[in-house]
Amino acid sequence: MRKIRHVIEAQQWDRPGLEELFSLTRVMRDSIKHRYPKSRQHAHCLEGYLMASLFYEPSTRTRFSHEAAMIRLGGRVLSTENAEQFSSVSKGETLEDTIRMASSYADVIVLRHKEQGAAARAAAVSRVPVINAGDGAGQHPTQALLDVFTIEDELGGIDDRIIAFVGDLAYGRTVRSLAYLLGKFRPTKLLFVAHEVVRMRPDIKEYLDRHNIPWEELDNLELAARCADVLYVTRIQKERFGDRISEYEEVFGRYIINAELLAMMKEKSIIMHPLPRVNEITTGVDSDPRAAYFRQAENGQYIRMALLHNILNQDCH
Repeated sequence: MRKIRHVIEAQQWDRPGLEELFSLTRVMRDSIKHRYPKSRQHAHCLEGYLMASLFYEPSTRTRFSHEAAMIRLGGRVLSTENAEQFSSVSKGETLEDTIRMASSYADVIVLRHKEQGAAARAAAVSRVPVINAGDGAGQHPTQALLDVFTIEDELGGIDDRIIAFVGDLAYGRTVRSLAYLLGKFRPTKLLFVAHEVVRMRPDIKEYLDRHNIPWEELDNLELAARCADVLYVTRIQKERFGDRISEYEEVFGRYIINAELLAMMKEKSIIMHPLPRVNEITTGVDSDPRAAYFRQAENGQYIRMALLHNILNQDCH
């Protein structure tokens, strides 16, 4: 498998690289879920390595899954969940200086930051690999990797599928990163279901056009639900609106996935969500086999195990 240095943006992968990563992800999943003999090797693969977990924004799934991945591979974690408040940043230290310091202690840095482009800035000065765990309204590449893995795992492939994005498409870094990765495949069409305030930005549409990926903007969730193989739902992110409260209130609660909508969907389709959810998917949907979002979240641990395995110790098989 080709060696990875930093994980900064979704565009850095090509399709063969994704297939290699997903193959290793399945090995990692099997070693944990089924306790295959290989699990004994993976349990010590990163023994002696340290991961610095720097989160300037709140997180549960992303932070826990990175840390669980490192620990399951035998490594250890240095962690701070609120780096902006409980670090030297509160004293005025720059991101670059914080990264220089952290890279002298750890072997890999996992960074979540509120500013778009922060991960690239960190990688430019770090002595060790940097993994982008979300940078403002920019990208969330490891989430996109687990999303693509989940679609392949659940449906058997991405080519010739209709994938609908629903909710906050303007500020949602997960949908932006996923759209970039889907450009490596041949889906039938991408559907963007969003209010005009949070529509997908032009740069993603231009990217898809360059890669000959058909897309369409809709305001009708029911129409998308009837034809989509994947319904990828995101919450309306209040924190991205700042003081534009009226805009937030205009779009919040506009699109809801409930039992009535389920009845319109294909029998073999799936519903995904990067989580956390607020009110956009009712709890009554959870028991439906098409609700894939908790399986999706679980896959985050396995994809991040594969990434850490590759970044830190490619020769451990």
